[in-house]
Amino acid sequence: MAFKAFFGLLFGGALPEDVAAALGLVLKTSIPKPAPPKPEVKPEDGALQLLGILQRESRILDFLMEDFSPYSDEQIGGAARDVQSNAREVLTRHFAPTPVIDAVEGTSVQAPTGGAATAKFIGNVPASGQPAGGILRHKGWRAASTSLPKLAAKGDLTILAPAEIEVE
Repeated sequence: MAFKAFFGLLFGGALPEDVAAALGLVLKTSIPKPAPPKPEVKPEDGALQLLGILQRESRILDFLMEDFSPYSDEQIGGAARDVQSNAREVLTRHFAPTPVIDAVEGTSVQAPTGGAATAKFIGNVPASGQPAGGILRHKGWRAASTSLPKLAAKGDLTILAPAEIEVE
């Protein structure tokens, strides 16, 4: 038992379980190891992920943070067309937006069913009760699906776009 204890400590860093038990150093019941903590996903992670995707694929932050005062309307329009086209593709791919009310704006419509979140009444709204309908001023949008990529376990989501440094 002495040799087994010596070599267990020398090569394993611990006493073998049977030696420790024979010496009365260990309880026979084993304590289960705690499960590793699950990565915490915060509500803002999805927003940062979407903003990062929009920046990567449409450079929306570069567009929105730019000072447009030195540029002509034609220059701004050209840049806006590319940003809008690419951002629209990202939103379509990841959220499949569809109208809440699929009707022509400016026409008379019935109030949709589905709760207060589906329609906002504007104009001459009665103080009590929900109106039956009115003139459609905006169709509204709903996400028909959501398909964002899985969040990476590692990485700083607050980095929406890394700095680019050209080496000459």
